[in-house]
Amino acid sequence: MATAYTPKNILITGAAGFIASHVCNRLIRNYPGYKIVVLDKLDYCSNLKNLLPSRSSPNFKFIKGDIASADLVNFILLTESIDTIMHFAAQTHVDNSFGNSFEFTKNNIYGTHVLLEACKVTGQIRRFIHVSTDEVYGETDEDAVVGNHEASQLLPTNPYSATKAGAEMLVMAYGRSYGLPVITTRGNNVYGPNQFPEKLIPKFILLAMKGQPLPIHGDGSNVRSYLYCEDVAEAFEVILHKGEVGHVYNIGTKKERRVIDVAKEICRLFKMDPDTHIKFVENRPFNDQRYFLDDQKLKNLGWFERTIWEEGLRKTMEWYVSNPDWWGDVSGALLPHPKMLMVPGIERKFDGPDVNNSSSYAVENHTPNGMVVRDPKSSPSAQKPTLKFLIYGRTGWIGGLLGKICEKQRIPFEYGKGRLENAAQILADIQTVKPTHVFNAAGVTGRPNVDWCETHKPETIRTNVVGTLTLADVCRERGLLMMNYATGCIFEYDETHPLGSGIGFKEEDKPNFIGSFYSKTKAMVEELLKEYDNVCTLRVRMPISSDLSNPRNFITKISRYNKVVNIPNSMTILDELLPISVEMAKRNLRGIWNFTNPGAVSHNEILEMYKAYIDPDFKWVNFTLEEQAKVIVAPRSNNEMDASKLKREFPELLSIKDSLIKYVFEPNKRTSIA
Repeated sequence: MATAYTPKNILITGAAGFIASHVCNRLIRNYPGYKIVVLDKLDYCSNLKNLLPSRSSPNFKFIKGDIASADLVNFILLTESIDTIMHFAAQTHVDNSFGNSFEFTKNNIYGTHVLLEACKVTGQIRRFIHVSTDEVYGETDEDAVVGNHEASQLLPTNPYSATKAGAEMLVMAYGRSYGLPVITTRGNNVYGPNQFPEKLIPKFILLAMKGQPLPIHGDGSNVRSYLYCEDVAEAFEVILHKGEVGHVYNIGTKKERRVIDVAKEICRLFKMDPDTHIKFVENRPFNDQRYFLDDQKLKNLGWFERTIWEEGLRKTMEWYVSNPDWWGDVSGALLPHPKMLMVPGIERKFDGPDVNNSSSYAVENHTPNGMVVRDPKSSPSAQKPTLKFLIYGRTGWIGGLLGKICEKQRIPFEYGKGRLENAAQILADIQTVKPTHVFNAAGVTGRPNVDWCETHKPETIRTNVVGTLTLADVCRERGLLMMNYATGCIFEYDETHPLGSGIGFKEEDKPNFIGSFYSKTKAMVEELLKEYDNVCTLRVRMPISSDLSNPRNFITKISRYNKVVNIPNSMTILDELLPISVEMAKRNLRGIWNFTNPGAVSHNEILEMYKAYIDPDFKWVNFTLEEQAKVIVAPRSNNEMDASKLKREFPELLSIKDSLIKYVFEPNKRTSIA
């Protein structure tokens, strides 16, 4: 038997419907530590009143929406940190499926597919319980003494059961292909309070309350097995905690009844003469004679049927008698052959807040009764500006400079508050800020240098790899371009790119430097980001700015070293190139870009400029790469990068030496140049 499972945050789809509402109310009642999020579009057979026992609970939240909305489903999974899904939402009335089968395909198959894909993308679901039906087995032989077991062949006979079987195939495929932890249930007929009266028992009760005849399809010899709703809710409670991943569980009873006998018992409860109050009408196009299940597997988990038929039927009758107007006007459902209550676009009125299916919804706060409230689309504040940036890396050097550039160019921006490795927090930032572009200037380079990463590898991976990929993935799902400040320290001079040759590494070249763990992580994530067409990767190298007091500035670093190596490298002058990165965002440029000024400059050449412009008394000492290796932990990358791609896009881009003079040394000049 599987180890007992304890969920934390459960999404129940279709929980304003009949069975799921009883499951939801039971879990809320029995497990105050579980957070229950309900997603229901409030179709004709759903009713928020079914959830009245739960709506005042602090661990309950209702969201009005459709499982077919991929954006909405992904948003809920991430922002609510859902780890468990109990998927009840479906069109279930067989009669309706004969008249409008496409709606069944849309709801039962496509809706399930959307949920499964969201589970695959988010990668956080620990249980996916798919609620199916005994009808997928098809008709059971009248003389069969052993019911269909969980491995029996699926032979659906009507459009409804065919769509449920199709959904099961998708569930099974996602379990096998992607390792999704799925469990499937197949249940007999359920009855009890709150059921919409298109189903047999509530329909007969409401008609009997009016003294009207009870219509029976065909001759009434069809056999069905009925379970009381509270017993079924308990079955789902058991499967949730004890069910084994990858397994199917029948929820059934051996106690069968003919439809004609059910009608007669309801007549007796209302003291009506069955001979005068039962009316035989035209049968369905196909009406399975019998469904019969083997439920031993579920019983092995400790579940058993508690409510005897007579008690359950009496409770159900008493509830409908006490709540005759629960469903409002249901006269159409009481017809022998209901006339399509489930027409697309016809949904129950909802006096609470809504979450629509567009990509512009935003959850802002919760009312005391746990309802989700969204910003109205008509609100002027909800309209996106022409540009608005969401920037990660507020406390970093590049992130801080980006904010100043935005202020100077009057571009609205906000800094992200979420941690990059937390998809839910990122999505919350996006929902709050509503950016047009996302800038990732966050990353671990180490303090005071990359040697730190050699002894802090998990922290480096978490930010540089997991965090960056998570941000890219969430941005892709939201249709946002991500400007990613990466590094060019993933190359080193080699035979085809020799030192001093002027032959630089191009964007398509494969990284060849693995000397430091920092560079390993950056090369790894760059390769993976190639699969994301919403990312613009900017390879920054040895960044320099006009702020010579900043300890991250390459000039500041080498001017404080006791000794420096003298080797030419490509470098990035931030004062010139960061505004270009903003322009690249405006142009929606994508792919990999060598984000350096053209050409290379050596350490000695920079320090000569420093002496000429800043400090005429400045002195330094060189040492070799071999000598340097003795005082550092990880080797350093040295290379020249080919910036011709960037130069073609921005012809005004200065060479590295010209840019150093214009943007760094001239503004800081303290001496007169001879």
